[in-house]
Amino acid sequence: MPMGSGVSASTPAIAAPAADGRPLFGHPRGLSVLVATEVWEQFSYYGMRALLIYYMISTLGFSQPSASMIYATYVAAAYFTPIIGGVLADRWLGRRRAVALGSLTMAAGHLILAWEPAFFVALALIAVGNGLYVPSIASQIGGLYRSGDPRQKSAFSIYYMGGNVGGFLAPLACGYLGETYGWHWGFGLAGIGMLVGLAIYLAGEKSLPGSTGDAPMDTPEVGEGQGTMPLLLAVLAVVILFRGAYEQLGNTVALWIEAADRDIGQLVIPMTWFQSLNGLLVILLTPLLLAWWNQRSAAVSSGRRMAAGAGLVALAYVLAAAISFAAEANHTAVAWPWIVLFFFLITAGELHILPVGLGLFGRLAPRRIAASVMAIWFAAISAGSFLSGIIGAFWSSLSPDHFFMLVASVSGAAALLCLALSGWIARVEEKRGS
Repeated sequence: MPMGSGVSASTPAIAAPAADGRPLFGHPRGLSVLVATEVWEQFSYYGMRALLIYYMISTLGFSQPSASMIYATYVAAAYFTPIIGGVLADRWLGRRRAVALGSLTMAAGHLILAWEPAFFVALALIAVGNGLYVPSIASQIGGLYRSGDPRQKSAFSIYYMGGNVGGFLAPLACGYLGETYGWHWGFGLAGIGMLVGLAIYLAGEKSLPGSTGDAPMDTPEVGEGQGTMPLLLAVLAVVILFRGAYEQLGNTVALWIEAADRDIGQLVIPMTWFQSLNGLLVILLTPLLLAWWNQRSAAVSSGRRMAAGAGLVALAYVLAAAISFAAEANHTAVAWPWIVLFFFLITAGELHILPVGLGLFGRLAPRRIAASVMAIWFAAISAGSFLSGIIGAFWSSLSPDHFFMLVASVSGAAALLCLALSGWIARVEEKRGS
C-alpha cells in the first residue's frame, strides 16, 4: 500500500543510484529505505485491516453482507485512487512529495477511525492517502537499477517480503490492543506506524532516485513501452480474478476464523492473530522461493509462476471447503491447525503472483510514466477487491464449504487465464532482456 522526484512532466523520471553508489546486501541503499518505509506502511494497513470487519459488525452494528461490501468498497477505493495519485506524482507533485502527503493523510485517517461519527470520513482519508503513496513509492524501485540489471527481479520480491514484516507484527500488536483495550487503541497504533514510516523515508531520501544532481542511468528510447502495454493490460484480468479470491482474507476468512476452535489448553488464540500468519509466512518463504527461482530462472517464466500462484490459492480454498464440510458433518468447529495450513497455501500462492506481477509492471513500464503505469496495477487490485465484496456477500447465504468452492473457482479461472498468457509474457520479457 504502498515525494516527488522533482522532475517536470516533460523530464524522464529516471534517476541514478545514491550518490555514494555503495550497495547494501548486494542492492542499492535506496532499496533499504523503501523497504523500511513499506514495513511501517504495511504495519499501518494490516493493523487496521485486522480489526475492521469485527469493528463494523460488533460496534457499528452493520450486518455481515453490508460489512463485507463496505470493507471491499474501501479496499477497492484505496487501490483505485492510485490512478489519480500516479498522474499527480508524475506531472505535478513529484514522487517524494506524493509519498509525504499520502503518509500524513493516511495517518490522520487511522487516528480518527474509531470515532464512530467520522468512520466513513476516516476510510476516505486512508483511501486518498493511499492513492498518493502507493504508486509513488513502488515506482522508485526501478530507478535504483540500470536497465537489464538482473537484480531488479529479486528487488521487488525483497521489497514485498520486507513490507510483510509490518504485516506480521501489526495483527499481533494492533489486534491485541483492539481486542483487549478497545478498537480505538488498535487503530491509533496503526496511525502511529504510518508516521514512523514517513520519518524513515524522509531521513533516507538522499539514497533514493532523483535525489542528487547525477545524470540519469539510461536515456529512454523513443517508443519505449510499445508492445508491452497490451500485455500488461491482459495481465490485469488475471490480477482482478486473483484478488477477488485473495482479499477474502480480511473479509469472510476473518469471520470463518472467529467461529473456529482456537483453544490451546486453557488459552484461546486471539482471532486477529491469525492474520499475522500471512506476513510471517511471506518472510519465511520468500528467501526459499527466490533461491528456487534463481536456479530455474530460464525454465520458469513469470507467467508460469503467476499461474502456479493462482492455482495454489485455489487449492487453499478447496482445503477450506473440505475441512468446513467435515467439521459441519461431525458437528464440530474447524480446528486451528487447519487454518495455519490454509494460510500456508494461500501465502505460497500469493508469493508466486503478487510480487512477480508487481515486478513485471515495474520492469516493463516506460520510465517516463512509471508511477502512472504502476497505478494501473493497483487499479486492477481495486477492481478485484470490489469483486471480493460481491463474492463475500454470499457468505451468509451459503454454507462455508459451498462458499469456499465458489472462491476456489474464481482463483482457478485466474490460473487458467495466466497459463494462456505465459507464452506471450515470456516473449516480451526475452525481448526486453528482463
